[in-house]
Amino acid sequence: MQKAKIAVFVSGGGTNLQALIDAASAGKMPHAELSLVISSKEGVFALERAKNAGIPAFAVPRKTFDSREAYEKEIIKMLEQDHIDLIVLAGFLSVLSADFVSRYPDRIINIHPSLIPSFCGDGFYGLKVHEEALRYGVKVTGATVHFVNEITDGGRIILQKAVEIEEGDTPETLQKRVMEQAEWVLLPRAVEQISKEICEAQAD
Repeated sequence: MQKAKIAVFVSGGGTNLQALIDAASAGKMPHAELSLVISSKEGVFALERAKNAGIPAFAVPRKTFDSREAYEKEIIKMLEQDHIDLIVLAGFLSVLSADFVSRYPDRIINIHPSLIPSFCGDGFYGLKVHEEALRYGVKVTGATVHFVNEITDGGRIILQKAVEIEEGDTPETLQKRVMEQAEWVLLPRAVEQISKEICEAQAD
């Protein structure tokens, strides 16, 4: 069966990457092939996870390039060499330019740890999202998988899943529960859904 080739962009521990690796191993992403992992930092655990799963993985640190343009040019070269069909941002902390994003319309997806349009946009990432949700006093939060466009967290929503906020939650406990109950469930589902659509379109 034809498969869509996936590149996963990471910057840290790679828990969402692991969710994709586990889903692929369990046969839950039959239309997707995890083909490439690119990290914006060296020495992060996500690179180890990729190597353990036999996925080619490379660190492309932003600071080693004179400009964002040169940095993105290098990444584009890698994507084209591998004939990548879909880019998954899984905790990737380097902001991609509008030029980069416009090269891949509806081919870049991101996971965000809130129910967009709440607690999203510039500056909302990591624990900050959960701190704001608790500060605001919302009773329900969750995660969103969306297409990436030139507006931070502004692309079309693909999937969402709600997570209840519990009495005594801290940003850390909430972050963990949103990951376990929403992010790790949604991301493989979204990757499979879009990969299937890509394969069907290519088969036509």
